Amino acid sequence: MTEARPIPQPPSPAIPAKRWAYVIPVAAIMYMLAYLDRNNVSVILPYMHGDLELSNADKGLVGGIFFVGYVFLQIPAAILAQRWSARKTVVILMVAWGLAASLSGLVQTKSQFYAARFVLGFFEGGVWPAVLILLASWFPLRERARANALWMACLPLSSVFMAPLSGWMLDHASWRWVLVLQGVPPLVWAVVWWFAVADRPAQARWISRAEADHVERSIAADEAAKPPAGSGSYLDAVKQKSVLVLIGVYFFWITGFYGFNLWLPSVIKELTHNGSSTEVGLLTAVPFTVALVVMIANAAWSDRTGKRRQAVALPLVVGIAALLLGQAVDGALPRMLLLCVTAAAVYAPYGPFWAIPGQLLRFEVVAVAMGLINALGNLGGFAGPYLVGWLTDATGSSVTGFAVLSGFLAVAVALVTLGLRTGTSPVCRLSGQAAEGA
Repeated sequence: MTEARPIPQPPSPAIPAKRWAYVIPVAAIMYMLAYLDRNNVSVILPYMHGDLELSNADKGLVGGIFFVGYVFLQIPAAILAQRWSARKTVVILMVAWGLAASLSGLVQTKSQFYAARFVLGFFEGGVWPAVLILLASWFPLRERARANALWMACLPLSSVFMAPLSGWMLDHASWRWVLVLQGVPPLVWAVVWWFAVADRPAQARWISRAEADHVERSIAADEAAKPPAGSGSYLDAVKQKSVLVLIGVYFFWITGFYGFNLWLPSVIKELTHNGSSTEVGLLTAVPFTVALVVMIANAAWSDRTGKRRQAVALPLVVGIAALLLGQAVDGALPRMLLLCVTAAAVYAPYGPFWAIPGQLLRFEVVAVAMGLINALGNLGGFAGPYLVGWLTDATGSSVTGFAVLSGFLAVAVALVTLGLRTGTSPVCRLSGQAAEGA
């Protein structure tokens, strides 16, 4: 194959920079609020003090059933975002999930709690693919992993800020009021989103025409460099081996990811010998702070080298080792350090992983592919928390549950290493050379 020539780059002053300051922060804060409403239950569950009579398996189901609801709007929202408007799709979902989050604080029975979490997952489910479609209209491939990672930095960042907040609120109010009050911010931020976000550069009022043209020309060049996906139909896209492999990778990775995330505050509470909710919330923020730094650094390395596959696999290998060591060592400090390593390892692949579909598929079909990957992969968010809770009840210890999570991560490593062995795609090589020439 003839070596791909670098994409000609304009002088650096002409390269647009405002989109990094406008699009990414507004989208990141929006999803921080979504992640808060999804994960606040992990901080709340250890302090429900017998309310609703939840066993460990029940608590795992509360965390996991969210992801059953999460499946349904993945592909519909992705199609709406691509064909209609990502901006409008997200604002509708934001209002709906904010109301669902607040109503979950009013439940009276275990069954109602399950139903409320299911509905919350249903409305949040479409946001992720819709924002990925939005970012694909604003950031060329050579910047995509960094853009994805900076937006997805909202995941650990949400836990850095919100876990202490939830802990502090629990010291001053019931868990019900915490859930009700934390459902309000998305309703407020929906107004900001509506006025600050545009679907593409040509529609934004805060970017110059020259900058908008530069971005859209770069994205058009990326699209022209991609191989056609058969007839260009959605079925052709999702039948590709690479898409099926990515679904498998995401499922096994996310099983370990959410299994770890949901039970992290409970592990830290154990390490503090039943510390206060404020103390546990503050300590829970420490692993996520480490994860934030590593996540962004890994994405920058992935964009610079084009090594997407390695940027996914290597952190997960580290995560497996840390999870297993964490069950073998004694002492609060060593175990806390290993929790930090594990958090960094399971968050690090996000930016590079979600840059891969955009390299392999054209824009007109990538929406459905990403929706399918996220929908089926996130079923691991049900499996992981429930498995840890069920195994903890069955064995009286969390050791077996975390060992099983490491096994799921190992399968993800095998799939990304062996299932995507075709090497760097032409698009990735082109993007990497362009980045070197920039």
